[in-house]
Amino acid sequence: MTGVEAKICGLSTVEAVQGAAAAGARYVGFVFYEPSPRHVSPAQAAGLASAAPAVEKVAVMVDPGDDLIADVTAQVGVALLQLHGSEDPRRVATIRRTFGVPVMKAVCVSAEEDLTKAREWEHAADMLLFDAKPPAARTDALPGGNALMFDWDLLRDQTWACPWMLSGGLTADNVAEAASVSGARFVDVSSGVESSPGQKDPALITRFLAAVARIGA
Repeated sequence: MTGVEAKICGLSTVEAVQGAAAAGARYVGFVFYEPSPRHVSPAQAAGLASAAPAVEKVAVMVDPGDDLIADVTAQVGVALLQLHGSEDPRRVATIRRTFGVPVMKAVCVSAEEDLTKAREWEHAADMLLFDAKPPAARTDALPGGNALMFDWDLLRDQTWACPWMLSGGLTADNVAEAASVSGARFVDVSSGVESSPGQKDPALITRFLAAVARIGA
């Protein structure tokens, strides 16, 4: 396997953004969801984005209204909108059409039927993101960034109408195995490069991206 690319998500400091860019991230993600410890405002994200102009910016939102999307797209140079809520295929298609920005729809996975359900979005979205579904007992769980994994083998030999990204519990120590088992060409990390919730560690970012760079080498 060659050519695996990475997204570092939930960034909130210039140091972390610049570290991700310097270490070879293709994408950096900013979270616009107030309950998350990684939440930033559109104005904050605009400042962070300017620290790494060459890296593609991803706006992570959960069931956003049009006003928030408009605010973010106006202030931040967004390459991709990541929808991490309960947005149905019609809403995804409407957002793509209204704002003219590619959309990545997150799908939470714990079993084969979740991938069957994901087929509903593969023609509505430009990209899919497969993340771990939190157990029902986790009442504190966020839509993403919970440091949980799912069975990567569920994705083995699957083909999709659009590109897809693997997320959920990835770290420098397991990302190579995750990519090998699942066939992922894009990987996403948030909690796996943090010293505490919401606090990105530039050294862990560099280590993760070095591990990604070694895949297939």
